[in-house]
Amino acid sequence: MIKRSRQREAIRQCLMGRYDHPTAETVCMSIKDEFPNISLGTVYRNLSLLSDMGEIQKITVSGGPDRFDGNPAPHYHFTCRKCGCMMDLDMAPQEQLNKLAAEHFAGEIDSHSILFSGLCPGCKQQTS
Repeated sequence: MIKRSRQREAIRQCLMGRYDHPTAETVCMSIKDEFPNISLGTVYRNLSLLSDMGEIQKITVSGGPDRFDGNPAPHYHFTCRKCGCMMDLDMAPQEQLNKLAAEHFAGEIDSHSILFSGLCPGCKQQTS
């Protein structure tokens, strides 16, 4: 069993109140008022632990820092190639993808992660 930590709980609460999928640096800056001496390393370690425990999601972005989501339920994400924002897609998880992939794989598939990319509504409107 993992010991309870006030810092870890503050990090988790910070993520629960956000929908912008912040980076570890953003989370660190957000809780600095409550924990002025917290280090970025401590935030990274706690985010990794929370992710490993299934309490949050860690989203790896190609060419950018990892982002974090306080919603651990299966869902899809979108990232804008122009402004870099990340958001949830309002779309049901496609569980049949696990079965389809399993037909082409000798191992065992029990989950998947998909990150869509393109232009967010704001950036799309600017290019129109």
